[in-house]
Amino acid sequence: MSGKDRIEIFPSRMAQTIMKARLKGAQTGRNLLKKKSDALTLRFRQILKKIIETKMLMGEVMREAAFSLAEAKFTAGDFSTTVIQNVNKAQVKIRAKKDNVAGVTLPIFEHYHEGTDSYELTGLARGGEQLAKLKRNYAKAVELLVELASLQTSFVTLDEAIKITNRRVNAIEHVIIPRIERTLAYIIAELDEREREEFYRLKKIQEKKKILKEKTERELEKRKVAGEVTEPANLLAEEKSCRDIILVQCVGLVRVVIFWSNFTGCKTSLDVHLWVTCAES
Repeated sequence: MSGKDRIEIFPSRMAQTIMKARLKGAQTGRNLLKKKSDALTLRFRQILKKIIETKMLMGEVMREAAFSLAEAKFTAGDFSTTVIQNVNKAQVKIRAKKDNVAGVTLPIFEHYHEGTDSYELTGLARGGEQLAKLKRNYAKAVELLVELASLQTSFVTLDEAIKITNRRVNAIEHVIIPRIERTLAYIIAELDEREREEFYRLKKIQEKKKILKEKTERELEKRKVAGEVTEPANLLAEEKSCRDIILVQCVGLVRVVIFWSNFTGCKTSLDVHLWVTCAES
């Protein structure tokens, strides 16, 4: 496994715990982003359906408004000059609100009327009914245009948000999570290898201790046969006179074993046997 396929980290129990927590966090984040993407997609489809319906209705309304304008001009004559002269400020205005969908802010436009109707008396002489119909049709057209602008703006915003969310989901699912899993597998493999090495090391130490014990017993038997060592008076004396083997582990691969025997009746007061063993780890 190359270093590019996993996170560079020293294998340890703490690193294993950290990687498990990161893996759980990545999986939770992926699930949350998937739910967010599903919610955005659902709203996206609803808005798309409304856009199609509004555009179809918009065609009919604009066609009706165009016919109304032709009828008004035919009945009341050219009233464009009167309209231009009476304009001082807009009567139909737009205000924007915000809607939150799964953390994505969508703009919503609403139209409202401000002030009085400046063209209320227009068409009193003739064509008043056609002018009133014309105003109603174009007011409805303006309302649909504002609604369509709001829907299309939300459509574009949601489309971009869905793309970003899906990219994040794919990155977490196909890059981040596999990388963490490979790192976790590497840490577990290294820790298992260390445990096997430690078990082998302890096993070799036990074997060395067993060999030293057997060798010491053989030498003790030889000395007893030669008459250099007398039997102890009781087991307690034997236990006090013969001490255990002391195993000292030094730095590196060298182990020093010291056997200390001081038996009653020995010709020398202290016999020290020193063995130096090299154990491969």
